[in-house]
Amino acid sequence: MAKTEETTNPPVNSTTRDLVEQRIRAAAKAALSVEPDEVEVARPQAAEHGDFATNLAMKLARELRRRPQDIAADLVKGLTAKTDGLIERAEVAGPGFVNLWLNAARVEAAVDEIRAAGLAYGRTQTASPRRINVEFVSANPTGPLTVGNARGAFVGDLLCRVLEGVGHQVEREYYFNDSGAQVDRLGESVIALSQGQPVPEDGYHGDYVAELAAELPAAASASAREAGVWASEQVRAGIERSLENLGVHFDVWKSEGSLHTDGWVERGIERLKDAGHMYEQDGALWFRSTEFGDDKDRVVIRANGEPTYFASDIGYLVEKFSRGYDELIYVWGADHHGTVARLKNAAQGLGFDRDAVKVLLIAWVHFVRDGEEVSMSKRTGEFVTLDELLDEVGVDAARWFFASRAPSTGIDFDIELAKKESSENPVYYVQYAHARISSILRKAADEGLSASATLAGGLADDPVALGLAKELLALPDIVRDAAAVEETQAITTFATNLATTFHAFYRDRRVVDPADPATSAHRLALVDATRVTLAAALGLLGISAPESM
Repeated sequence: MAKTEETTNPPVNSTTRDLVEQRIRAAAKAALSVEPDEVEVARPQAAEHGDFATNLAMKLARELRRRPQDIAADLVKGLTAKTDGLIERAEVAGPGFVNLWLNAARVEAAVDEIRAAGLAYGRTQTASPRRINVEFVSANPTGPLTVGNARGAFVGDLLCRVLEGVGHQVEREYYFNDSGAQVDRLGESVIALSQGQPVPEDGYHGDYVAELAAELPAAASASAREAGVWASEQVRAGIERSLENLGVHFDVWKSEGSLHTDGWVERGIERLKDAGHMYEQDGALWFRSTEFGDDKDRVVIRANGEPTYFASDIGYLVEKFSRGYDELIYVWGADHHGTVARLKNAAQGLGFDRDAVKVLLIAWVHFVRDGEEVSMSKRTGEFVTLDELLDEVGVDAARWFFASRAPSTGIDFDIELAKKESSENPVYYVQYAHARISSILRKAADEGLSASATLAGGLADDPVALGLAKELLALPDIVRDAAAVEETQAITTFATNLATTFHAFYRDRRVVDPADPATSAHRLALVDATRVTLAAALGLLGISAPESM
């Protein structure tokens, strides 16, 4: 477990947890003469167990052939022997844990830093930034975005935001199918209505089809394909507007048809042929997917000469990597699980790193109103559009709802709950905390009070204030962990807990007190830092932080 060479470079923009880890490493080297490969640092759930804890002593027990408690005791000596203003005290706990408490002066200094950072607080710069392409939504342009597509939009954008929050360069991409059979059916439907005929049985219905028919130009009505391509572009433009209303902007809009017309599919197939991963059988062209662990080989070109969707996937991989991305992330519905392996196999067969291709599968969401599921079908025209959902519940409530659930977890979206302006609605609860602090600061200004420029010595004797301050310090680590696991629910949990802690602090401590301006100044600085932290957490999720409600 120990290293004989120097450890890797310290992380860029060290968080409080990073600093604690570095101190533990230094203590291990000084007191135990080891340099551990990995040091786990966690925040105990109970405040009486310290601000941080590590199980390093138990991890080293086998290597050092000593009791974990004895190793932990040496670590404590190493941690407390050096006075650098970070660790106030350390104790051995249980079978060999080491619990650590931060120095109050360091906490106060960190709170000052939070106020100085403003809305940038919580963001860090990773030591290894990557250029990442995230493709999400990608609904077929055969009708407006429905609430059924909503989760992909939210999950994809939230993922991009947390990846950017740790310093990765992220580009958002929407891939739309403008050449499939459904585009032809859309064209047939539009032409039929434009000529006063009924829509074909397998066509598309709904008011939006009639609107397209009324606007169909003569030049686009020559064939179902031409009408379908024209109509799908009108729908695509509408989808873009809907997503902009949601606060989701795409850097790239890529059509499936362009992969064929620009030669990327052909290039991908030739590359696989040159590598010996393609063969012909029964008139079709096959990819040797079983060479990479798949249960069967996959058809790329059918016997009739028509390419499969997999052919487009192959061309898309080549086209994306040609743009210089280090990593590709696909946000897909759970029903696409069967295509994940063949996509990664194709990437490996093309000579790319299969681990650089990631697929995030999201579970479907059921929208519920008054206990009844809202049914949707583009084909029949019975659906609720994304725009209608946002008009009813608001962007903030919708964003919070999806941010607070793991993407792989199936959920029911309670439309009526999302509309409530009460503590039952979690986003309202957190936003109210921010608005309440803003009101407190305005009231203080009216009383001639202002926040202290620095907290030096202002919190040390107040455990309630110090507890709130310590909670603020966690956000950068929360964001970093969210980016690592590609999920955001820890950020909403943090914001909710912080709002609860603040409300309790304000209940127990008088913040605006003209009779004690010195104490007020320190407490105002703390609540201002809380305001900044709440706004930064909400901002990372694309949610507003109102100053009044």
